Amino acid sequence: MLAMAKVSFKEQVLRAREDAIVVSVNRFLAEKGFDVMTVDEVAADVGIAKASLYKHFSSKEELAGAAMIRVLERTLAFMASLPVGAKAVDQLKAVARWTMQVQLAGEMPSLPAQNSTLRASLMANKPYLDRLMEVSDKLGAWIDAAQMAGDLNPRLAPEVALYTLFARACDPVLGLLKASGQHSDEQIIEMLLSTCFDGLSGQTSAVNRPS
Repeated sequence: MLAMAKVSFKEQVLRAREDAIVVSVNRFLAEKGFDVMTVDEVAADVGIAKASLYKHFSSKEELAGAAMIRVLERTLAFMASLPVGAKAVDQLKAVARWTMQVQLAGEMPSLPAQNSTLRASLMANKPYLDRLMEVSDKLGAWIDAAQMAGDLNPRLAPEVALYTLFARACDPVLGLLKASGQHSDEQIIEMLLSTCFDGLSGQTSAVNRPS
């Protein structure tokens, strides 16, 4: 067998620094959003000069793109860890629950505004688009299966269910409920899961299904 190539100490340091930068950017995107975040504060948070940061990422947009890619990779890893053979609707609920946990932990970047430079940059970022498509395809397959099983409203266009799940990952209601101090994180997540999958009706979703 061929021996695995050793990573030099310098390369290890560079990778560790890059990881620290991405973690910092992710936190600032979650706390402040892209427009308010600055490259200077990221460099200061990591403890490096701005010139050193630019050796890893050439722009603020590239910084944010790396953080968004990291979140999608975490999402894919979580989805891959789910038990094979579970009901599709349970898989969807597990993903929604996990994304809300990540947001409440302050680790979920805010979605870019429709007209922001970040959105335009992301639309030209192939690694980001590839991972976003992979997440969407996996969720879409579960949505189709859940509708076929009658566990999701079959009248809904699948993309509506998909966008609703994406919206839960950045739902401002989570932060508002947490700030009120009246509910635990788990209670907040369970309540929003209920509104996401059962709606606001006092009746169960089974009553509204077509015969």
